[in-house]
Amino acid sequence: MTSDIDDIDQPVDDEDEILEDGPIDEIEPTPDDLAEATVPPEPGLGEVESIQDLLAKQETASEQAEAATEEEDASAALNRDERLEPLDTRIVPMQSSEFMCKRCFLVKHRSQLADKKKLLCRDCA
Repeated sequence: MTSDIDDIDQPVDDEDEILEDGPIDEIEPTPDDLAEATVPPEPGLGEVESIQDLLAKQETASEQAEAATEEEDASAALNRDERLEPLDTRIVPMQSSEFMCKRCFLVKHRSQLADKKKLLCRDCA
């Protein structure tokens, strides 16, 4: 095994390199070799789509989704403008039988009060 180590330390000249498989032309497969090497498709798979087809379909689907999102954004912008109009709802002030929770800021009935000092509702306590 020590002789193997000595061989590794010796530099290799470009002229000393030898192609083990012969000329480069013989390394490339022939059309007959390629025909033999191709694997027939598995039965039951039916027609298989190529990667390019799948990517093209995915791209068109994403473009359609973006277009739909843009349309929704445009309609949302219209809704914001409509919200600037006065609403017909009437705001009722907090009643004496109600309290506002200090954690969730919801107005609840006094029966939901869990901590009187901290003013927390049963859900937050």
